[in-house]
Amino acid sequence: MMPQQPKSTPAPKRGVPLLTQMLIWVGLLGLLGLLAAGLVKAKNPILGIGSPVPDFTLTLFSGYEYNGDSEVKLSDLNGKVVVVNFWASWCQPCAGEAAEVESAWNSYEEAGQVVFLGVDYVDTEPEARAYMTKFNLSYPNGPDMGTRISQIFNRNLGVPETYVIDRQGVLRFTQIGPFQSVTEIQAIIDPILAGR
Repeated sequence: MMPQQPKSTPAPKRGVPLLTQMLIWVGLLGLLGLLAAGLVKAKNPILGIGSPVPDFTLTLFSGYEYNGDSEVKLSDLNGKVVVVNFWASWCQPCAGEAAEVESAWNSYEEAGQVVFLGVDYVDTEPEARAYMTKFNLSYPNGPDMGTRISQIFNRNLGVPETYVIDRQGVLRFTQIGPFQSVTEIQAIIDPILAGR
């Protein structure tokens, strides 16, 4: 009789280390996130010069109404040049242009052919009101509730940003960053006002 050979146990199968598995999953989730962001961007492309601006309604702060109304709808402003200025009380460059924007508004207000809309971005009402008071703003202003309006313009660069829309509701000019003077603002609006 032969002595029995001990049964050899197969070596345990070695799997992929846990850290490697986690890195693979994180990478896959990251790719899915990028794909989802791309699909959202494709659905809401960046609003370019010459594009019609989708309609929106801006609810206004009390004391900053437009013709006595507590909200203003872009489509109700057809026939006027519309200047949409995104700002925030915490934004230093916004503070640098606030007086210029207000002066420009004052130069156009009486004729009634240009409407300025201040859109307060990611702010609180007390701070926004303090900002508007500090700079004596008088044009219609309201908060961007849930960033709905900024999403229409697909903003992602910061504040201040200004968009000038012609009489037919088409975007004609975009300013990323602050204006330096009233003259600079007028040089943009006047040709659009004249239909050029």
